[in-house]
Amino acid sequence: MLPIKEQNHHRLGSAIGATVVLLLLMNLVFYSASAQQPGDQLTGNWAVKTPNADGTVRTTYLNLKQEGSKITGSIRVTQFYYLLTESTGGPEGFTVTGSMKDGKNVRTVKYEGKLVGDELHVSTRRRPEDKPNEMTARRVPAGEGALPARIEPPALHKVPDNGLARTPPMGWNSWNKFAGRIDDATVRGIADAMAGNGMKEAGYRYINIDDTWEAGRDAQGNIQTNKKFPDMKALADYVHSKGLKLGIYSSPGPNTCAGYEGSYGHEEQDARTYAAWGIDYLKYDWCGARTLYTDEEMPAVYQKMGDALRAQKRPIIYSLCQYGRLDVWKWGADVGGNLWRTTGDIRDTWDSMTRIGFGQNDLAPWAKPGHWNDPDMLEIGNGGMTEDEYRTHMSLWAILAAPLLAGNDLRSMTPTILNILTDREVIAVDQDKDGKQGTRIWKSGDQEIWGRPLSGGARAIAIFNRANEPSKVTVRWGELEIDGKHLRDLWLHQDIPWPGPEYPLTIPPHGVVMLRVSK
Repeated sequence: MLPIKEQNHHRLGSAIGATVVLLLLMNLVFYSASAQQPGDQLTGNWAVKTPNADGTVRTTYLNLKQEGSKITGSIRVTQFYYLLTESTGGPEGFTVTGSMKDGKNVRTVKYEGKLVGDELHVSTRRRPEDKPNEMTARRVPAGEGALPARIEPPALHKVPDNGLARTPPMGWNSWNKFAGRIDDATVRGIADAMAGNGMKEAGYRYINIDDTWEAGRDAQGNIQTNKKFPDMKALADYVHSKGLKLGIYSSPGPNTCAGYEGSYGHEEQDARTYAAWGIDYLKYDWCGARTLYTDEEMPAVYQKMGDALRAQKRPIIYSLCQYGRLDVWKWGADVGGNLWRTTGDIRDTWDSMTRIGFGQNDLAPWAKPGHWNDPDMLEIGNGGMTEDEYRTHMSLWAILAAPLLAGNDLRSMTPTILNILTDREVIAVDQDKDGKQGTRIWKSGDQEIWGRPLSGGARAIAIFNRANEPSKVTVRWGELEIDGKHLRDLWLHQDIPWPGPEYPLTIPPHGVVMLRVSK
C-alpha cells in the first residue's frame, strides 16, 4: 500500500490524465462534426467599402448566415435593402438572390461569390449582358450597416401654403449633365453663366444642387458637406450675389438615391441647417425611404419635412420627388409641396421626353398657382435630340405649366440652345399668372393639338407632329371651339393675319408650331 502522500499524487495524476483525455475527445467530436457539415464559413457581416472621389465611402453590406448549403440574410447597398430569397453553393462558389418590395413592384438583385482566405470575392451586374462588377468584401462588426429602427409616421394634417412658386419655378438642376461630378466650382460657373447670358432676365432663378453633396453627420447630428462643397453657406452667398437662388437635395430615407446621407430622423435639424446656409429650394427624393415605409405612408412622411420647412423663417420651395406614386397630385399640396414629380426620370431621348410629356393630360385639374405637376427637368442642350425636338420639349412643358429647370451645361451651350431656353414668348405661356395647365384638344394619328387657357381670355395652342416625316395639319378653329381674331406665332415671333376658319400648316418631323390666339 502506497503512503497517503503518494496516493494523493497518484489520484491527482489520474484526474489530470482523465481531463486531458476528455478534452481531446471533445475536440475530436467537434472537428468530426465540422468535417461532416459544409460549415458556416460564410456566416458574418461583410462589407465592400469603395472610396468616392469626394472623400466619402460607398459601402455594400452582405449580412450572411450559412446553414449547410443554405444561405440567408440581407444585402444593403445605396438606397436598397434586399432580403435573400434564393441561394445555391457554398464557400467555394455561391449565388444568392435578394428581393425587396418597392411600391407595387418587387426589385431583385443577384450576387455571385466565393470565399478566398479571409476575403469574400463577389460580383453583380445590372443586366445579364453587362460585364460583372467585381468587389472584395471583408468582415466587419455585427450590426454595422443595419437599417435604423423605424420611426412611425405622424398623423396627417394640412400643412399651410407657404405662398411660394405662384408661377412654375424656373432654374437649373445639376443631375442630368453632371450627376455625381457636381462641385462648388461648377455651381459657381453655372451661376455666372445664368446671370450673364440672358437666362436670369428671362426668368431663371434657381441653381439646384442634386445628389452627392452630402457627407455624414457630426457628433450633434448636423449634416455635413463632403469635400466637393467645402462651405455651403459661402456658396449660397455667392449665388445670391448674382441675384439668383440656391437649391439643395435630400431624401426622407436613411440614404439618398446615390447612397449618401438622407434626412431620416433629422428632418427638423436639416431644415434648420438649410435655412442657416441660405438655401431657397429643397428637392426631396423618396429613394431610401422605401426600405422603411410603404407608398401609402408617403403623405405623412413628406409632411414631416413640409412642417419642418414651414417652421423656418427663410422661404424654401418644397419639391416632392417620388415619381408620381400614390397619385401625388391629389395630396402633394396638402403636405406643403410646391411641385411634385409625376413620372419616373426623364432621359435625353425623343421617346422618353414624349412618353412623359404627352402623358400628362389627365393631371391638369391639380395644377394651380403655388402647386405644380412636375414632369421632370429639361434635357434641352444635352445632345440627345435635334433642335426641332428640343423646341417641342420646351413648347410642351410650357403648355403643361411645368417647372422649367434646365439640365445642360450653361457655360458652353450653342446660341440656338440658348435661344430655345430663353424664348420670352414661350416662357410667357409657361409663366401665365392664371396657372391653368393645358390639355390635348385634338388628335389624329401622330399629330396632336394641345391648348392652354391664358389670362385675359387668350389661348396658347401647340400643334405637334410626332411623326418621323413632315406632316400637313389643318387647324379648324370651330372644331376646337376657339374664337379669336388675333394670331401670333410664338417661335417665329410674328403676328399672323387671321386666316379665317381654317389654318393649314406643314410641320417638320418631331416639330411644333406654337400659337397665341386672342380676341
